[in-house]
Amino acid sequence: MKTTIHRMRTLLVTIALSVLFLIGMNQSALAADAAAGAKVFNANCAACHAGGGNAINAAKTLKKDALTANGKDTVEAIVTQVTNGKNAMPAFRGRLKEDQIQSVAMYVLEKADKGW
Repeated sequence: MKTTIHRMRTLLVTIALSVLFLIGMNQSALAADAAAGAKVFNANCAACHAGGGNAINAAKTLKKDALTANGKDTVEAIVTQVTNGKNAMPAFRGRLKEDQIQSVAMYVLEKADKGW
């Protein structure tokens, strides 16, 4: 009985430590992706979207309220917009790699959450 309890405790501790490790790794990866996204944004997006604005259509900014109002307040929605373009925004499929688009989407949401 003691051996079974000891094994269960060991297993639970191992699982708990693994989960904590993965959470820590995930946060580091998110920070790295957002940092990479900043570089991609500055090189490809800032000409029209400096400071979260929009030089072409002032109503379609990258500010949190505008993203929410336009249904662009998720990584997936921003990835779709950047990949395919829409209206005056060009498509970046073929110009940027998928991981670059993912990173820039994470960066845009992070900046929007912080108010640019």
